[in-house]
Amino acid sequence: MSRSRTALTPWLLVSPGALLFLGLVILPLILTVILSFHAYDHTTGIRNEFTLSHYATVLSDDYYLGIFWRTLRLAALTTLICAIIGAPEAYILSRMRDPWRSIFLLVIIGPLLVSVVVRAFGWSMLLGSTGLVNQTLQALGLGTVKLLYTETAIVIALVHVMLPFMVIPVWTSLQKLDPMVEAAAWSLGASHFTALRRVVMPQVSLGLLSGSLIVFGLSASAFAIPGLLGGRRLKMAATLVYDEYMHELNWPLGAAIAIIVLLANLVIMLAYNRMVEARARRTLG
Repeated sequence: MSRSRTALTPWLLVSPGALLFLGLVILPLILTVILSFHAYDHTTGIRNEFTLSHYATVLSDDYYLGIFWRTLRLAALTTLICAIIGAPEAYILSRMRDPWRSIFLLVIIGPLLVSVVVRAFGWSMLLGSTGLVNQTLQALGLGTVKLLYTETAIVIALVHVMLPFMVIPVWTSLQKLDPMVEAAAWSLGASHFTALRRVVMPQVSLGLLSGSLIVFGLSASAFAIPGLLGGRRLKMAATLVYDEYMHELNWPLGAAIAIIVLLANLVIMLAYNRMVEARARRTLG
């Protein structure tokens, strides 16, 4: 009797979270997939007929493919910039002592306490034609630069929003690294750059992997920032899905676009995951 209870205990502990995940993630995803195969008519609306026309339309239209390419390109660029900025920032943070470490950690996490919409409006005021950035450029005699409603504005805001999601995983990985290992490399004649490249970086590669996957996934599915800083003409995948659902009322087409974007993200993230893990295994043995 005790053995059967012991065997059931893990299942009983996991079941609440599993049911919540099933109801809030898996079930809506299944319903979205089913909806994407329904026919749609502009006069009668959604029809209970099976069709592949929505997927064929999306995958054969340069308009949709261009938006997908922009979404993945900006998400990859945001991830790269966050890695370039976030990894050194996490390294410096790990070498700080209290109370400065706690203060700067609060500075890094602090923006997460503010709504993404508020931060997007803040960037729109900074990057606008009469914003602080252009006023500074005019004061320096450089003229005005069109930043708002461009890809540059979207990337700047995405980096600001996503940077904590890169810093925290890398910093967590660095917390597991003994500082004496790096000091031992210095004592053996390695330069600071060599110690970082050969000792520190392999140890934090999994932290970089986690942060990159989070940043890429969130950037590719971002809605508020592209919607507010990209405008109506510069669309990304999330704003395209929103337009199909709310403006065109073509829910099956919007569902098809959402599923295609999800599959593309999964393929890219899984391939990147396997590549980084394979390199980590070769490096760390």
